[in-house]
Amino acid sequence: MKQIVKRNLPRGSSSRIGVLRLELDYELATLYDAMQRNDDEEKKKCKQKLERLRNEWMRLHS
Repeated sequence: MKQIVKRNLPRGSSSRIGVLRLELDYELATLYDAMQRNDDEEKKKCKQKLERLRNEWMRLHS
């Protein structure tokens, strides 16, 4: 199944997906820290960045 998915992805997107995963994990950790500190401004920034990353993820998988 992975071979089929890799064949259907545009060239270079499989490496970008790996980077996106790392970015998502980092941003989720940052959001968690902001939630622990009750930092509303940082939470808002993290959520916006996560939304952009999600949109890129969906674009790469469509």
